[in-house]
Amino acid sequence: MHAPQVLRALVRTDEIWLVVLAAFLGCATGCCVWLMTETTQLVHQTLFGISPGERLSAMKWLPPVPSVLVPCLGGLALGLVTLGIGRLRNRRTVDPIEANALFGGRMSLTGSLIVVLQTIMSNGVGASVGLEAGYTQIGSAIGSRWGHAFRVRRNDLRLLVGCGAAAAIAGAFNAPLTGSFYAFELIIGTYTLAAFAPVAVAALVSQAVVNALGGGVFDITPAVPAHIEPLDYIPILALGMLCALLGISIMRGVTITEDLFRRSGVPIWMRPSIGGLAIGLLALVTPSVLSSGHGALGQTFTHHDPLRWVVLLVALKATASAISIGSGFRGGLFFASLFLGALLGKAFAGALALVSTAHAIPQEVCALVGMSGLAVAIIGGPLTMGFLALEATGSLPMTVAVLAACVVSSLTVRRTFGYSFATWRFHLRGEAIRSAVDIGWMRNLTVGRMMRREMRTVRADTPLSAFKRDFPLGATQRVIALDEGDRYAGIVLLPEAHADADDDHKVRDIVHYADTVLLPQMTIKEAVAMFENAESDALVVVDNTNDRHVIGLLTEQYALRRYSDELDRRRRELSGE
Repeated sequence: MHAPQVLRALVRTDEIWLVVLAAFLGCATGCCVWLMTETTQLVHQTLFGISPGERLSAMKWLPPVPSVLVPCLGGLALGLVTLGIGRLRNRRTVDPIEANALFGGRMSLTGSLIVVLQTIMSNGVGASVGLEAGYTQIGSAIGSRWGHAFRVRRNDLRLLVGCGAAAAIAGAFNAPLTGSFYAFELIIGTYTLAAFAPVAVAALVSQAVVNALGGGVFDITPAVPAHIEPLDYIPILALGMLCALLGISIMRGVTITEDLFRRSGVPIWMRPSIGGLAIGLLALVTPSVLSSGHGALGQTFTHHDPLRWVVLLVALKATASAISIGSGFRGGLFFASLFLGALLGKAFAGALALVSTAHAIPQEVCALVGMSGLAVAIIGGPLTMGFLALEATGSLPMTVAVLAACVVSSLTVRRTFGYSFATWRFHLRGEAIRSAVDIGWMRNLTVGRMMRREMRTVRADTPLSAFKRDFPLGATQRVIALDEGDRYAGIVLLPEAHADADDDHKVRDIVHYADTVLLPQMTIKEAVAMFENAESDALVVVDNTNDRHVIGLLTEQYALRRYSDELDRRRRELSGE
């Protein structure tokens, strides 16, 4: 289904109309954010028996039976639903980062709705995952679908995916700046002036829609000091490094949990049930490990708990988050990382107070720094978290301290681990994605698209004298030799053939690169590597490595020129030229 031709032309040619489309996208995404939040809260009330004004993770106590059975049976239901969906629709759904990095912003709306359902089910039964993955998935998918309907250009389609993600985060956290820079840093991969207007408008509209419908779930107003002492930056930076180490531990924990389930031989559909049972047992200690932790985060800034309890809660919540993702529950770690980071900061402040009361830092400051630092370690986006601190507190000195810790956290993760949670998951699947920067064009620029099909061939058993007669100097640069079965046998260089005085030689005696061939599905990056390894300025393209039937020829000069042209085109798109 496509939009009317006049509207398509307006959106493609006029930046103002793209901004208008982004505003409607923000409105639709804001409605989805509110609907998902209310649906999940209703599920919590029904399954756990909490009141409408209560948050699951903020409960002091829950009855033991639902605390254990709901996550366990809910995990079983999720596993069976996922199994049924997999048999009906055997396609993996890509998330916004992967869509923008590899597929030019193309996303499946049907697949994204399935992710939303799985996320609501996972969070609803108490798994320690957040809804933000579902928020950004549906917002970005709507943007992709609308962009496809208006037949926008590749770069504009990627921008609309970013607008949907920005609207989702802005609506969920009541923070338009946070949503905007979440899109720039994590979904689009870069910031440009041309992209600012549609992204910002989508975020602002979504925030307004969510507030009009009843408000989001992120509502913290911590009391922070008006000034941060210069000496306090030393422990603040140390806390940023601790956040990085905890973030790496959680990401490793997810991988270890998945590996243990894989080795156990437990069917995939049963794994969420076992994971849910483990989460339910942890919930017997404290309900704070359940769900994403919205309610418990607010209590972190208002309640003063003993240091031992805070440290225990960090361990329990981190374990619950790793088990939830590793066992197959669907959701994000954004909000869980905020809650865990706030707990880590609170524990750090308590430990400092035990060491020296003279240089103690307020718990609220350390909680905010830890909240942002751990989120940067797991999710990425230091500016995103800096703006979240600014919009939550309104304090510029506090924001500067948060940014300092975020820089340390980000650098530590990059130097010791190298990935955020999203890109780490791509790495485990074998994808070389470090960010949402568009590299999909490189995969589309294949050998099959660049090769030249016009070429001259000769039989490998042809005498050299006959070859010289049929191919005089200047006729061509190279000739492709074929064996009796029309399979590739090598390349004959014309000057070398005419320089050979022994006419008793056959063509097969002077061929080159007989064992080095290109395949049509190879990317330009792989082709350039083949040219360098073979030290050749041209290689033959065959249909496959078994039949070796020649279908084309590619020169290194042409491949590098196409590569350079595409790089220049992407540079101009990023700079808005």
